[in-house]
Amino acid sequence: MQNALWQARVQIVVNRERSLKAGRGLLLALALGTDSAAYAQSNPVSRVAPLPRDDAHEVAPEAATGKSQKSVVYASRTMAVTANPYSTRAAQEILGAGGSAMDAAIAAEMVLNLVEPQSSGLGGGTFLLHYDAATKRTSAFDGRETAPAAAKADRFLQADGQAMRFIDAVQSGMAVGTPGLLRALEMAHRKYGRLPWVKLFAPAISLAENGFVVSPRLNKLLEGDPALRRNAAARAYFYDADGHARAVGSLLKNPLFADLLKRIARQGAQVFYRGAVARDIAAAVAARVPPGDLTAADLANYQAREREAVCGKYRVYTICGMPPPGSGTTTILAMLGMLERFDLRALKPNSVEAVHLFAEAGSLAYADRDRYVADPDFVPVPVAGLIDPAYLRRRGALINPARSMGHARAGLPPGASTAYAGDSLSELHGTSHLSIIDAAGNAVAMTSTIESQFGARILVHGFLLNNEMTDFSWIAQEEGRPVANRIEPGKRPRSSMTPTFVFDANNKLMLVMGAPGGNAIPNFVAKALIGVLDWGLDVQQAVALPNMGSRNRGTDLERGTVLDGEADALRAMGHTINFFDFPSGLHGIMVTPRGLAGGSDPRREGEALGEGSVISGH
Repeated sequence: MQNALWQARVQIVVNRERSLKAGRGLLLALALGTDSAAYAQSNPVSRVAPLPRDDAHEVAPEAATGKSQKSVVYASRTMAVTANPYSTRAAQEILGAGGSAMDAAIAAEMVLNLVEPQSSGLGGGTFLLHYDAATKRTSAFDGRETAPAAAKADRFLQADGQAMRFIDAVQSGMAVGTPGLLRALEMAHRKYGRLPWVKLFAPAISLAENGFVVSPRLNKLLEGDPALRRNAAARAYFYDADGHARAVGSLLKNPLFADLLKRIARQGAQVFYRGAVARDIAAAVAARVPPGDLTAADLANYQAREREAVCGKYRVYTICGMPPPGSGTTTILAMLGMLERFDLRALKPNSVEAVHLFAEAGSLAYADRDRYVADPDFVPVPVAGLIDPAYLRRRGALINPARSMGHARAGLPPGASTAYAGDSLSELHGTSHLSIIDAAGNAVAMTSTIESQFGARILVHGFLLNNEMTDFSWIAQEEGRPVANRIEPGKRPRSSMTPTFVFDANNKLMLVMGAPGGNAIPNFVAKALIGVLDWGLDVQQAVALPNMGSRNRGTDLERGTVLDGEADALRAMGHTINFFDFPSGLHGIMVTPRGLAGGSDPRREGEALGEGSVISGH
């Protein structure tokens, strides 16, 4: 209910803006929040219990905060779908000013850093796909965080050789890797930006100076996170004098972040990576207990990468995404390659048969992912072998339509080295995804992260630092062999972030997609792809499908959905069932005969908006 009220609140302010003097701009009107006190009084803060402390690495990357009913949105020329209405409107403001999809993505991400601080921002990293409609080229930009130069393989082990408690590690200075998001955005803008860099920061600066309305989701996540309160800067910003989260509907301003954005807008990413800001980041990491070893030199030496996208076939479609250190695209292509021999169109969505096949393919694909995928600058990754059609047919033949295989063993894809051991460490991404198509048909799919919600709980210059170092394997060797994803200086941890493009049989862009969700991301995205490509669902229906699948540790089902009633039948087939809330955050755009269709995940507070938007059924 609160989510619906908050959405209504934003729309009321938007409607009010239309009558304001021309030139003030949509986002400034959103920021003013003139009746926020009255709104907060009529919608009191719901006090919630702290999030569970969990050392089994299975807590959700972000807590679930309910669902809302959403409909597919159609638009004629441009479309943006992000995790927050402020961000979506910032993207549309840039697109309306003649900006490219890349310009809009940068503006949207800066706003997300402000209004969705639990998920992504300057203190983290990103994987970004860009499609150039003129050249039909897909580019992949890697802004993944890197390990500090002083990092050692036993980083998260105690003196007795035992691993630290996971909850202690993710909140420590040792968890912070070198942020890469801003360098990647700057690199991508130089190639595909249309508007001046300085203009892209105006929406976020306006919101940071004038304030934004605290949403029910942000309030609940703040209220349920005791660790964030222990950081003095974060407590002063996010909480009131009694230690309670800023109330739903209240106005939150961030002048420190506004000042930083102004400097970055004028002088570029060097403001962040060299000088006082870099020194302040290093000092904050060193001051944490236990302290970290990130230095100003690590920041100065960071380099983003432009890599070749990974593409593969599924039926008549071509699916493209991120290469290693991303593991999501190879995992999805592996799953779909194994499932291609099954007539999924004949199965009903959410049926026991469909869940079974999807989970079995996931077990096999994740087994290979955990063994072979890591930073390609350090480890030879058999990308072509992992998605080789003949290999996937052999792997898919292991799927018994009537019985679960249980835990799957890794295969030996063509070109794979047997010198490395596997690991199955979870990634707890506090992550966000956005999808954008501009008037020229260019597209961006961008997933950004600070790892678990609120990252390492360290606030510097108004933004939060990541805890991505915990995405490495904590064990450097298993069975006498090195683990591919072990910690090494300068290395990028393996990631499941999966920004995705789908092209039709005529090689025309038809789908832009992605999701947050840690190492469940490949399952989330693959589910939505099957929904569109096999079951003929629209993009909104596909992202709203119940989340399910296997990460090779049992079969995961989204709690409180139709899948609840199928658990017994799946157990009878040999599945071990795990129930999760799975807040996900799938956001996608589909190119249709009716125009651009946008879908936003009902489990988050995102919004789809385009030029001349029409909500289906309205």
